[in-house]
Amino acid sequence: MWLLDQWAERHICDAQRKGDFDNLPGAGAPIALDDDSHVPPELRSGYRLLKNAGCLPPELEHRKEAVELSDLLKGIHKDDPQYAEISRRLALLELKLRQAGMSVGFLHGEYSEKLVHKINEE
Repeated sequence: MWLLDQWAERHICDAQRKGDFDNLPGAGAPIALDDDSHVPPELRSGYRLLKNAGCLPPELEHRKEAVELSDLLKGIHKDDPQYAEISRRLALLELKLRQAGMSVGFLHGEYSEKLVHKINEE
């Protein structure tokens, strides 16, 4: 064990004996750990750093923006001057998502239709 590890362990044990860790918020509750098993090990620390900073990976940023644009399109009429521009931006994002290997079915309601159908079956 390294000297620093021994030092830290000694201080932790001293704090436990003094009761410094008693009655902490969440005591006895399971720790909610992020499941990052799907992320390659060499990218985990970088992704965690970005997540803690409030950033998303580019594919998820594109997905989020695509959902926002899709919602905008549902709220405006096809004759609106902005409709063509928003449609163009959405088509470009769909292309980027497909190139990244992501499904774009969530934009066309395929999943929600299947879910509603499954719920209605039972």
